[in-house]
Amino acid sequence: MNRQNDPRRYGITMPFPAPLPDHPAIARELVDAGYTDIWSIEVDGLDGFTPLALAAAGAPEARLGTAIVSPYTRGPALLAMTAAAMAELAPGRFHLGLGAASKPIVSDWNGTAYDRPYQRVRDTVRFLRAALSGERVAEQYDTFAVDGFRLARPPQTPPPIYLAALREGMLRLAGREADGAILNWLSADDVKRVAPYVHEGGPGKEIVCRIFVCPTEDADAARSSFRRMVTAYLNVPGYAAYQRWLGRTDVLQPMWDAWAAGDRRAALAAVPDSVVDDLLVHGSPAQCRAAIQRYIDNGVTVPVVWLIDAGTGSDHLAHALALAPGS
Repeated sequence: MNRQNDPRRYGITMPFPAPLPDHPAIARELVDAGYTDIWSIEVDGLDGFTPLALAAAGAPEARLGTAIVSPYTRGPALLAMTAAAMAELAPGRFHLGLGAASKPIVSDWNGTAYDRPYQRVRDTVRFLRAALSGERVAEQYDTFAVDGFRLARPPQTPPPIYLAALREGMLRLAGREADGAILNWLSADDVKRVAPYVHEGGPGKEIVCRIFVCPTEDADAARSSFRRMVTAYLNVPGYAAYQRWLGRTDVLQPMWDAWAAGDRRAALAAVPDSVVDDLLVHGSPAQCRAAIQRYIDNGVTVPVVWLIDAGTGSDHLAHALALAPGS
């Protein structure tokens, strides 16, 4: 299916479980199947840029994005240089997604103080706007200082900057100072509540949303697999506060209580099906595509599939191709 002249965007998360040398060919198959966007993830596996560079080699017309990289784990100048390299590799098609990440990633794993995340993200956006335009930057920001940095190879087309955002403050920052927001861990209905905060910053803001998708009709297997992600993520204070803000306090409080008491098994069992079904798209490929469309109908401009394995040992690429918009 040729989507070259179709303005709609439809993304997928990389890397895949396959070896990295296979990723250029995988990217080619994905784009040929109808995916317009490839977005990376950076947690505890691979970094957020290398898979995109390989994807660019295999599918040079693909739009690429990081969702997300943290301004705590790279210095400002290094972040600017890496973004410039990606923008040169994929001119006009690379999107820099930034996010504060979380205390476990920033402090426990990278030995950096997780201090004033809103201000750190805001300051990084302001620095990157200047640096990626080729300016010499000598500035004392609230959370760091840069003394006399200038990119030797600024990109001809500076990449748009998107911010991972959960609640009102960061959502408004994404709309006011960035080019859009990156969302996750929310239902299609939640998008209707969240998106207006971004649009307060003006028209034309992108809403990128990573959507957890498990294309299986075995609902029990899908829910069982995803519950582990729920307990791993939604006990992180920032995500817990986010779910409270979205109105899930009553249904998630038993899980939070069990986790706080150190009973991981009870916490897992306390995650109700209703929460899993809110946050995970599952069913046949056709049912999954219809559920993803609900996110789009409610304001998402770039849906990004994150495939969740139900533990059946099925082929990751085959699932991705079955979910493609051209299928």
